[in-house]
Amino acid sequence: MNPALLRVRAVSTAVLVGTLLSAAVACGTEEENNGQTAPGEPVWVEPAEYAYTLESTQGERALIGKFRVTVRDGVVTKAVGLDDSARRLVDQSPDQVPTIGALLEELNQARKENADEAEAEYAADGRPERISIDWLENAIDDEALYAISDYRPTAE
Repeated sequence: MNPALLRVRAVSTAVLVGTLLSAAVACGTEEENNGQTAPGEPVWVEPAEYAYTLESTQGERALIGKFRVTVRDGVVTKAVGLDDSARRLVDQSPDQVPTIGALLEELNQARKENADEAEAEYAADGRPERISIDWLENAIDDEALYAISDYRPTAE
């Protein structure tokens, strides 16, 4: 067979294989997670039981302060306010303290609604360590900043 024809076939095959691989990889991220993460972000599965510290700042949201949170079966079972603002919230509306899963849902909702900023930083295991949302760039007090620390699974 002609060497030039062999090169053309080899290049064509390489391009076809590369295109198919790219398409297969792209299909996996969004569909497997039901749109729950942005492409290229780690996937974290919320465990049945865990505890974490949440520091929520920015904006005039009801959820401002530092909290120690315990979660069981996807529900906050204990929230302790670690500062005055958090203690007031826990006393008045303890159901306002979210799980990490609920924070991720808020992030994903912001992305679906095209918020001006909806970003997260992740730990090596894929769980979020910081979530930043700004619904409208020029609006005042619509931002949310969540710092997640001292995370530990607490399975019995």
